[in-house]
Amino acid sequence: MKSFLKSKKDKKSDETSPTSTTTNSTISPTSATQGPEFAIQRIYLKSLNYSAPDSPSVFQEAWKPTIDMQIQTNTSKLSEGLHEAVIKVTVTGKSNNKPVFTVEVEQAGIFVINRFTTEQLGMVLGGMCPNILFPYAREAITELATRGTFPPIYLAPINFDAVYTQALQKQAAETEK
Repeated sequence: MKSFLKSKKDKKSDETSPTSTTTNSTISPTSATQGPEFAIQRIYLKSLNYSAPDSPSVFQEAWKPTIDMQIQTNTSKLSEGLHEAVIKVTVTGKSNNKPVFTVEVEQAGIFVINRFTTEQLGMVLGGMCPNILFPYAREAITELATRGTFPPIYLAPINFDAVYTQALQKQAAETEK
C-alpha cells in the first residue's frame, strides 16, 4: 500500500522513552482532500511478562529446546480516524517436554487512518499494522530470553496481510455453509 505521508522521527521521544516511537507527519495538500491517510502516531510496549518457573534447576539439565508461539491481534477505535492496534505474542520454551520459560509481549501502536473504504480499513488494521508492530515484539522477546540466559529466540517474519486474507476467506467459506 502506497503511503501518502512524509514522516520525520520526533527526536524528543527517543530521548525520553526507548520503547516508544513517535512520528510527526506532514500531509500533502492533495492527500488531505482526495486520498487515504495513514500515519504512525506512536509505537509502544503495552505489556511485558517473563517467567522461568523451574529455574535454577533448568540450567543444570541438557538444553533440548522446542519453542511454541501464539499470536493474537486486537484493534480498537480511539476516536475518529485514530486507531490502536495491539499484537500479543506469547513464546514458551520447553526442554525435555517441560516449560522452562514463557515470554509474553503486547506491542501496540496508535495509527491515524482516514478515508479508507471499510474493506481497506480492515486490511490496514488486520495486516499492515501488525506487520509494523511484529518486529518490535520479536526484538523484546529475544532480549528477554537472553536476559534469562537462554539462547536468543529468532522468530521468523510473518506476513500478516496474507494471514488476514486467509482469515477472511475462511470466514466467507464458513458463512456459505
